Amino acid sequence: MSTATVGLLAGMALGFAAYFGGFWAFLLVAALGAVGLVIGRILQGDLDVSDFVRPRDRR
Repeated sequence: MSTATVGLLAGMALGFAAYFGGFWAFLLVAALGAVGLVIGRILQGDLDVSDFVRPRDRR
């Protein structure tokens, strides 16, 4: 199982704990799943954080 999959499952498991809250819990599951997926991709090396945090060139 890849690191990204583990990250996705971890986010989904955390969101599932809040499942009994209704629609907002659904949104929480989706958000935590996305966060887990992104963290997993970063740890796996498929996503480079520097692409998002480098400063823009000013002219």
